[in-house]
Amino acid sequence: MSIKQSPLPWLEPGENFPSADSAWGTDSEAPGLLAAGGDLSVEALLRAYRSGIFPWFSDGQPVLWWSPDPRMVLSTSNFRLHRSLRQVLNRFKRDEGCEVRFNTAFAEVIAACADTPRRGHPGTWILPPMVKAYSKLHQAGHAHSVETWVGGKLVGGLYCVAIGKAIFGESMFTHIPDASKIALAALIAFCREHAIATVDCQQNTAHLASLGAQEIPRNVFLEHIERAQLSQPAKWYFSPLYWNHILSA
Repeated sequence: MSIKQSPLPWLEPGENFPSADSAWGTDSEAPGLLAAGGDLSVEALLRAYRSGIFPWFSDGQPVLWWSPDPRMVLSTSNFRLHRSLRQVLNRFKRDEGCEVRFNTAFAEVIAACADTPRRGHPGTWILPPMVKAYSKLHQAGHAHSVETWVGGKLVGGLYCVAIGKAIFGESMFTHIPDASKIALAALIAFCREHAIATVDCQQNTAHLASLGAQEIPRNVFLEHIERAQLSQPAKWYFSPLYWNHILSA
């Protein structure tokens, strides 16, 4: 029996999003797809993330909005610190030439995320309109970069969106082994310092699962971010003392 797929809503700039519950289901050709069109303004992005929705589209496509069910989420208490990464972090912490910084090179981080090749993905979804949109979101105080620096050079990092204490991971890059994992571990240490319970990972990947991320029902995810975004936002600063939250565990 074939599953009837609902038409995809087309949004005009400034128009409100449909309910996340109306996203295409797992039996559709694009599970989680919710709408197309609209715009990538700061206001639109904040409305989207507050409702568990994010943009993701390829070159030549309109803006596409998604809210998958289930949702891949990394509980900060379940972060899996493998032995090899623990050793890397201990060396990194002891080396005076190594440091984690927040928000000192957002433009460089998002550009590197867009330009770094990924196995099995010949192109990038971080197109120039997305770079421009998230750069404006960063200027508005809602997009942040977590940066791995070695010898004064940016060698890896990630960027994410934050509304209150609701954290939404976006993309990572690395130029040397483990640099992106160091940035992710630093984000988890920061989250534990500020009692932030989860980091949204959006889509299920084997790499995220190996670090402790799990799928949860969308309605549970939406309930969580509704509460978390009402919390007072943390100050986006990284202290080396935060490493104790994961290295002493």
